[in-house]
Amino acid sequence: MSARSSFVYAPPQHALCTIYEDDDLIVIDKPAGLLSVPGRLPEHHDSAYARILRDHPEAKVTHRLDMATSGLLMFAKHRTAEVAISKMFQARTVEKHYIALVQGQLEGEGSVEVPLITDWENRPQQIVHFELGKSAKTLYQVLDYNVEQDISRVLLTPITGRSHQLRVHMQYIGHPITGDKLYHPEPTRSPLQRLALHAWDLVFQHPLQGNLLKLQSPLPF
Repeated sequence: MSARSSFVYAPPQHALCTIYEDDDLIVIDKPAGLLSVPGRLPEHHDSAYARILRDHPEAKVTHRLDMATSGLLMFAKHRTAEVAISKMFQARTVEKHYIALVQGQLEGEGSVEVPLITDWENRPQQIVHFELGKSAKTLYQVLDYNVEQDISRVLLTPITGRSHQLRVHMQYIGHPITGDKLYHPEPTRSPLQRLALHAWDLVFQHPLQGNLLKLQSPLPF
């Protein structure tokens, strides 16, 4: 049975918070529970992109966040910006940092570098597959540990951008992200009512204007 077979979409209805905007791009703070782009079914149309289009009808998608992930999400406001931003992401010149709460006591810092592929029988889940998977690398740094909850707060830096990469990599090393309904064996054990993954920080050279942008989103946990 597909992981989406019992999926009921009830996105938050409060207005999007804009973190940064200029003539070329707009960066919002996407809430957890809202799709980045519309789904195939009519009831999945509501999304960050659909809402952006109301005020910016020429806007283009530049990257995405999982529905359950909150945080910084960027859109181009016109075609020229879309091309420039896409090249920037392809060249991996955008520095992205996430904050996550993971199960157990993770220590120090390190990297996870194992290839990922879609688990076609259980879409949208991804799995580690050393023969057929695409290369994926994540850096992690532990920020603190809550002994009462047995939860570590970590800074995650994806070097590649595979689907569900951070979630699968944390599960792979034995520290799944709390509240993760796809990859945590006990998602309801979380003290939060959501996936504890937040796209916290974006650092990049503006592809058209040339200035350095360092954007951050308030932490929700």
